[in-house]
Amino acid sequence: MALTLDVFRSRFLLQQPARSTQRLSGRHAAVLVPIVARPEPGLLLTQRSHALRKHAGQVAFPGGMQDDTDASLIATALREAQEEVGIDPYQVEILGALPAVTSSTGFQVTPVLGIIPADLRLTINPDEVSSAFEMPLAEALQLSRYSALEVQRAGIRHPVWLSRYQDYLVWGMTAGIIRSLSTQIAF
Repeated sequence: MALTLDVFRSRFLLQQPARSTQRLSGRHAAVLVPIVARPEPGLLLTQRSHALRKHAGQVAFPGGMQDDTDASLIATALREAQEEVGIDPYQVEILGALPAVTSSTGFQVTPVLGIIPADLRLTINPDEVSSAFEMPLAEALQLSRYSALEVQRAGIRHPVWLSRYQDYLVWGMTAGIIRSLSTQIAF
């Protein structure tokens, strides 16, 4: 079966991720996982500016730290997507969120899934993003794309997921989020 936008939406909504009963603690952040509304949907990703102090040049979803003025983590993801690539929050159909993941810098990051129009014109903020690109969603969700690399941090072993798309290396939290979405919808 082909992965159409309707199939993806149905699978995501019918197979909601298990909710953690633990309350999020510490510093909070959110990313928008933008699904591009095409007959064969895409996944919008960014490459962070090489001038940034942290995670320079890495492939990422638009997102960042929650501000005191953000009403929710969804609002955080939408604000950051607008600041980084010019996505108008009113043009995003929010589907829901995946469970929060802990970043290597100690943030609790909530991935927020949203559908964006195919004809959306991006306005890239060069201070934060060097480029944006679209990966076919069906390709992004293939579990066979991801390889695990074990790293040791603070004496604990952690799997770090790696994948390549064209000239981009997708790894770390971004690859983990995509892989988690793939296992959830079982495509």
